[in-house]
Amino acid sequence: MPAQLPTLLEEIRACTLCAQRFAATETAHAPRPVVRAHATARLLIAGQAPGARVHQSGKPFTDPSGDRLRAWLGLEAAEFYDETRVAILPMGFCFPGYKGGADLPPPALCARTWRAALMQELPNIALVLPIGGLAQRWHLGVKTNVTQTVSQWRDHMPDAIPLPHPSWRNTAWLKRNPWFEADLLPVLRTRVRDILDG
Repeated sequence: MPAQLPTLLEEIRACTLCAQRFAATETAHAPRPVVRAHATARLLIAGQAPGARVHQSGKPFTDPSGDRLRAWLGLEAAEFYDETRVAILPMGFCFPGYKGGADLPPPALCARTWRAALMQELPNIALVLPIGGLAQRWHLGVKTNVTQTVSQWRDHMPDAIPLPHPSWRNTAWLKRNPWFEADLLPVLRTRVRDILDG
C-alpha cells in the first residue's frame, strides 16, 4: 500500500474539525470518523454519513440499512467488509447528530477537507456506488434529484451506478419505482461480482 494512504487514513481518524458542531447537536457527541479503504480496493461505496448505530459500533453499515445494501449487492458481510476489495467512504465520515429528532446532513467541510486527497490514493477503483444526492453530486457531477439520477443509472455505466439510500424509510420509494429492483439490481449484482472477481 502506498505510504500516503495509511498516513491520510490516520489523519482522518484523528480529525476533530467538527467537534464544536457535533457538541452543539441534540446528541452532543464527539467526532468518530468511520472510514474503510485500502489502495487495492476495486469497489467504492460512497454513502452520506454514519448513523447513530454506526457511530457506536465504529463499523459502517452495521444497521438495517447495511443489511439491505448487502442484499442489493449480493454480498455476504465478510466480503463487504474486506477493505482490500471494498472501500466505504461516506461523504461525511462522522455521525452528524440530530436536530428535532432527524438526522442532520454531513458537514460539507468533511468532503472539502479530505475527499479529493483520499480519492487520489485509491487508483484501483473500478466501480463507484454513490448513495444519495450528496455522493451523486460529488462523484457524478449531476444536478438532478436522487430519483432522476438513479433512473438514469445506465448513463453512468460502467464506472458508476447511483443508488438511493438503503434505509427502510425508503421502502415506499422502492414500491413507487419497481424498475429499481427489476432492472437495476440484477445489473448491479453482476457488475459488482465482475469487479470483485476480476
